[in-house]
Amino acid sequence: MITAFIFFLHYIFTIIVFTKKWQDENLSGAALNVGLIGVLFAVGWTMTTMIAKIVMEPEGFGIFYDRDTFALTLLSVAEFFFYRMYYKDFFTEAGTEKQ
Repeated sequence: MITAFIFFLHYIFTIIVFTKKWQDENLSGAALNVGLIGVLFAVGWTMTTMIAKIVMEPEGFGIFYDRDTFALTLLSVAEFFFYRMYYKDFFTEAGTEKQ
């Protein structure tokens, strides 16, 4: 269930980025940003899975929070900070940070 929620958040974020870039730039810029998000997700999930294999057993912390969910959580935290810098215009409004 946690894994599905993390995938859903990535899907919603991708739709938001696609829509905003399509409105601000053009369709090719929006598609390029979706491709960037997809590549970073795939490569990041692979890297965090390797870290998770070193840190914990496949069972993880229980039935709902296994090693794959831990890897996706690590990925989401890392992506949050990266996308916060890369898409800083999404998080600021007229030079001030949105609340």
